[in-house]
Amino acid sequence: MSAKLVPGLDPKQYKPHFIHDKTRAWAETNCYVDLWVETLHGLALDPVAGLAFCVTIDLEGDQWTFFKYPIVDLEQLYGLEVIELNPWRLIVDQIEEQVSMGRAVVVELDAWFMPDTAGNTYHTEHQKTSITVESIDKEARRLTYFHGAGYWALEGDDFDGIFRLGPQTPGVVHLPPYVEVAKFGKRPALTGAAQVDAALSQLRKHIARRPKVNPFIAYADKFQRDVVWLREADLATFHAYAFATMRQFGACFELLATFCRWLDQRLPAPSEDLASAATEFDQISNTGKTMQFKLARAVRGKPVDFAPLLATLTDAWTRGMARLDRAAAV
Repeated sequence: MSAKLVPGLDPKQYKPHFIHDKTRAWAETNCYVDLWVETLHGLALDPVAGLAFCVTIDLEGDQWTFFKYPIVDLEQLYGLEVIELNPWRLIVDQIEEQVSMGRAVVVELDAWFMPDTAGNTYHTEHQKTSITVESIDKEARRLTYFHGAGYWALEGDDFDGIFRLGPQTPGVVHLPPYVEVAKFGKRPALTGAAQVDAALSQLRKHIARRPKVNPFIAYADKFQRDVVWLREADLATFHAYAFATMRQFGACFELLATFCRWLDQRLPAPSEDLASAATEFDQISNTGKTMQFKLARAVRGKPVDFAPLLATLTDAWTRGMARLDRAAAV
């Protein structure tokens, strides 16, 4: 038996959402947001409408918030009810059953077996990552899935490997993966004016959850200290640090700028405050990208003055949030 969510969807013809266009400052964000962007896009839903939550990003000690679409927002905007699945039997059988019921399955699997990670982890490194299963055919040993910035297919030995269907190493125990199921049909996805009203309502809700103090003030001091120990660290540590910090706030604020422009284009009258806020958030995003490049030079021992960049981040956050507050108060 085969099961598929979107009739006619083909990995060879699929065009990723513009959020993943190579012309953007951050063509990829983090694995969970990238996954939902393409999942929603593949289901003919607009992922930008749900990005108001990006305003809540904060400095979380040694990292920035690993930002995610809130489940309650997915339900309100898109009519998706996301629940956890109990993996109590063969996961391949459970996925087949759920997809056959018209549900999207988000599951943590091993990137070793995912062809879209070629040149990174495919057949070279075992690494946990989440995908959304779009179709599954056990007899043909074929799976299509959303992952990262696109929609892909795997089959044959990779199908057997990702679901551990072949011979297993004696004594090795594999813990069951974390699995979520997105149920459709509870109610239709919002469109038109109702969608815009809900997005504005979510923006106001998330503004209330926003950091009370500009997080770049604390980060400016911490970053200067981080540079010192990063000079003694290896390349892998630098990449991990860049992903946890500059990649997170940089990509998040680029998404927030995209959301502001999306909302501005759909309100009854253009908002100068939304347009200005988007410009400030783009400034944060682009500055984060510049800092990442300059940090790579600094950890190799080259002198870099980060003070102007850190001041830019702090000032842009203050101005952008003030503009956003005025826009949301309308």
